[in-house]
Amino acid sequence: MKKQIEAFIFDLDGVITDTAEFHYLAWKKLGEDLGIPFDREFNETLKGVSRTDSLERILKLGNRQNDFTEAEKDELATKKNAHYVELIRNISEKDLLPGIELFLKQIKQAGIKISMASASKNALMVVKALGVIDYFDHIVDASTVINSKPNPEVFLKAAEAVSAKPENCIGVEDAAAGVDAINEANMFSVAIGDATILGHANLVLSSTEELDFDRIIDQYLSV
Repeated sequence: MKKQIEAFIFDLDGVITDTAEFHYLAWKKLGEDLGIPFDREFNETLKGVSRTDSLERILKLGNRQNDFTEAEKDELATKKNAHYVELIRNISEKDLLPGIELFLKQIKQAGIKISMASASKNALMVVKALGVIDYFDHIVDASTVINSKPNPEVFLKAAEAVSAKPENCIGVEDAAAGVDAINEANMFSVAIGDATILGHANLVLSSTEELDFDRIIDQYLSV
């Protein structure tokens, strides 16, 4: 049976826009408040990971994982998010990564659904601010997802929301955990970034400028 493509499913941070720096600054401030300093290298381990799991990793780094009740941890995560929201308040169309809007336009023109599978609870707000909300048929609200990446749940929900079979979907990610999730969901994985970290994807591109609709479809159909 001939393969078909029903949907593209995008991560947000590092794919549509680069809010990773804002996440880093917000977590770093919280870490400093807690006396847990960390660097950009450690921050890489938080990419694609939910807010709750990121907090757990930071607390573990500082050996403070047992110092807070669940309610206090919720407060800490909320505090980080408030700082992050403040940082992204001025985000706009100029913060779209290169080539993204043209790529979204090509997918739409081909009559293929577009969904989002982001670990961010602010995804809808960010996509609206970027001016690309109309391209998306569905955005999975991270608060409705129980398991964070590398678990495939968010990608499977994003496919189901647009009535697409996972094996007929192409997922686009910039984090190793995200690629794991796409692969586990039995989707074709496209990774943006360092091939030494993301080499387990079906296709690795060095930047969003390399997102070429025809090339990706050809690669998908040839697998």
